[in-house]
Amino acid sequence: MPPSTDTVERVGILVPSGMLGAGFDTATVERGLTLGPDVIAVDGGSTDSGPYYLGTGTAKTSAAAVGRDLRVLLKAAASAGIPLVIGSCGTGGTDSGVDWVAGIAATVMAEEGLDLKTARIYSEQEPSFLKERLDAGRIQPLAPLGDLDAAVLEECTHIVGMMGHEPFAEAIEAGAQVVLAGRATDTAVAAAVPLMLGMPAGPTWHAAKIVECGGQCTTNPRAGGVFATIDKAGFVIEPLDPASACTPISVAAHMLYETVDPYRMREPAGTLDVSDAMYTALDGRRVRVEGSRFELADQHTIKLEGARITGYETVSFAAIRDPYIAAHVDRWAELLRTVLTERVAQTLGLTGSDYAFDVRLYGHNAVLGTIDPDSRPPREVGVMLIVNAPSQAIATAVAKVANPLMLHLPLPEMQYLPSFAFATSPAETERGPAYEFVLNHVVEVDSATSMFRTHADREASRA
Repeated sequence: MPPSTDTVERVGILVPSGMLGAGFDTATVERGLTLGPDVIAVDGGSTDSGPYYLGTGTAKTSAAAVGRDLRVLLKAAASAGIPLVIGSCGTGGTDSGVDWVAGIAATVMAEEGLDLKTARIYSEQEPSFLKERLDAGRIQPLAPLGDLDAAVLEECTHIVGMMGHEPFAEAIEAGAQVVLAGRATDTAVAAAVPLMLGMPAGPTWHAAKIVECGGQCTTNPRAGGVFATIDKAGFVIEPLDPASACTPISVAAHMLYETVDPYRMREPAGTLDVSDAMYTALDGRRVRVEGSRFELADQHTIKLEGARITGYETVSFAAIRDPYIAAHVDRWAELLRTVLTERVAQTLGLTGSDYAFDVRLYGHNAVLGTIDPDSRPPREVGVMLIVNAPSQAIATAVAKVANPLMLHLPLPEMQYLPSFAFATSPAETERGPAYEFVLNHVVEVDSATSMFRTHADREASRA
């Protein structure tokens, strides 16, 4: 059980990396243990890599990578007698993701002879329950989406609710030494124990935001994790790698990361406000932050994330080195779109309502599009064709129609046939079902933990 909050003056958080399975130097964790942490916290997932992982309930990380990180962290937590807290297990935070990480953790603990009580917190939501909340007027949209259509809930392959710190705290208070949770805010894993031990919400949530991505708030993001020490007036943050450093700029800059407003960030329970925060260098490696506030919300809300299948994709990729085509590549791409549409209609009898395709020009404007400030002709252009259709067969058939065009299509004024280069043989790669995010809504709740289910795997030995 955690100590009395009356006796706690500071709380230490060891964050080994920005995501479980991303890897870190074991020596940095060993150094972190010498700083006296009260918890090891790490995020296990994200929506950064798109809707596929939530849609399929699978992880973007490998079992080997997750197992390697868990082996180090479970041994560290056991030796220090502190909890290990992991959120958004399995990338999307689905129930299968939690069970997947729990299975790896159980194997590691058995191999290492560790006896730690583990709690699994599930965050998947049933459409029937959400329909009841929708009918009661307790689901609200977040921009840019509008009111939720109940049919969308049934179309989702997986729906998760994004928990705050409360389910973590409840599990730890019940005796869990390892907490493996479904979808959670990136900050919740780091905020849970400090809030349990009486640290003020402002510094706690701000520190949790800064450490969420490990070394990203340092001068050497690849060097590993960070350590945050929270007290009643603020927090201090330092890198675990002795060769790296935190500076006022590197720490303050992280409030720009994945936030709509660099000064305010919403959590389920309220809003972090750092508009009056002061960042002070204590030395060449450590930064102290004071002045952060947390405003409790009138209504606790849980954000929903859901993904559904949009069709089946086939992709093809060719490279253009012809200087004339490269100099007029926008016009060439438009010609490709026109000719492909015509030939698909002629050969397959399909119209625009039967399929969709996108042409992306890598090396030209595939990332920034029309706002790219570099208007010079590219030397090389990679042409990616992405076809989406109701079936894999249709998507591949369209991509095959495009094959000769992506290999030899000339501009009308050219008096020779250009040749391009496919990256693979066969040129078409079937990607299977494609997914899209369709939920960006919040559920109004009366209890911060009511939408989540906690399962204790087993009692730890009392020997």
